Amino acid sequence: MKEEFIYYLWENRLLSLDLETTDGEEIKIISVGNRNYNSGADFVNARIKIGGALWAGQVEIHSRASDWFKHNHHLDNNYNNVILHVVYEYDTNNLNIPTLIIKDKFDTSLFHNYNRFLSSRNWIPCGDLIGGVQDFTIISWLDRMLVEHLENECKDLDNKLRSNHYDWEQTFYQRLMRYFGLKVNNESFEYLSRILPLNLLLRHRDNKLYIESMFFGCAGFLEKEFDEEYPSLLKRDFSMLKAKFGLKVMPISNWKFLRLRPPNFPTIRIAQIAKIITINGNMFSKIRDSNDLEDIRQLFNIELDSYWDNHFQFNKTSKEERRKILGKTAIDLIIINAIVPMLFHYGHSHSLESYKEKAMSYLEQIEAEDNIIIRNFRESGIILHNAFQTQAIMYMHKYYCKRRRCLECRIYHILSKY
Repeated sequence: MKEEFIYYLWENRLLSLDLETTDGEEIKIISVGNRNYNSGADFVNARIKIGGALWAGQVEIHSRASDWFKHNHHLDNNYNNVILHVVYEYDTNNLNIPTLIIKDKFDTSLFHNYNRFLSSRNWIPCGDLIGGVQDFTIISWLDRMLVEHLENECKDLDNKLRSNHYDWEQTFYQRLMRYFGLKVNNESFEYLSRILPLNLLLRHRDNKLYIESMFFGCAGFLEKEFDEEYPSLLKRDFSMLKAKFGLKVMPISNWKFLRLRPPNFPTIRIAQIAKIITINGNMFSKIRDSNDLEDIRQLFNIELDSYWDNHFQFNKTSKEERRKILGKTAIDLIIINAIVPMLFHYGHSHSLESYKEKAMSYLEQIEAEDNIIIRNFRESGIILHNAFQTQAIMYMHKYYCKRRRCLECRIYHILSKY
């Protein structure tokens, strides 16, 4: 018997009412308590009547009673406040705390349904059933999933802020760079943002060639000789700036071009972010103070200089000639992945609900994303209408469905009754 299933029975009050300890004392559960994901017992702040006396404290759950000693809880002060030990099998008599055996205290069909889900060969355990769940249940669960997703993002962003001495502009710049690089080059773009800090770029905002030379130079794209005037100028300027500021240069091998569409080559993306920084400067304050999604989109609505009309890389003229712009889908992905988490975290860290609400409202205004996960849910009968819902369901898929955390999912609770 997996402990996760016992957690599920306990947390959802699915045990029968005729409960007693191994010493024959009657048990009445007033409150099951709150699940504890930190060190210590599995549930805290429980309230339980045992033999007529009301106890408040912790509840520890094990498959076997002997696990108490196997896990060395008898030597750990974090377990001194355990008021009830809940077990499936009672295989030791050496415990001196009240113990509840649940082996015959629940409906066995619950366990059979759970095993059926775990053994499912569907793309997710409930893939052939989820389409029958009421929209209200799906939507309310996705609300929770999105908040959980954004709160997890807050933890990562708080670490980044701390390392940046709580400089919100630098932290946003790093986040923006990461998601500007798309999945294949995100690590390289983020590293570039660390070796080329925003404050140095902003000091030279009146000279776009300097900004472009620092971006391309630190990225390693100016280490060879060029036949063309534009990259030659960048190389000249970077040589001076590198010596003046002690700038680092990345190995060019860090950048991936294979399987990318030419408009997504890192050279094009670097040229775009350089122009965005040149035009907008400190972007986070503008985004924070705006209440209009379209205004935020306009920050990224830039066109590159004519050199890039027929280039995707330096010294290589392309046959195709066209303006290089960021499309609406690309901009919306940046808003989803870089801007929304930063706004939400700003509200979270300053206890300002309005920023959290604004972040989530932007997701509601953006069209649903389209990828293999979203298409699979659609085939299973779940139609998603905006980025709020697609972000939530992708989080659910990654952290619940793929990890078989069905017992913690509200959708499973409904389906397990079918």
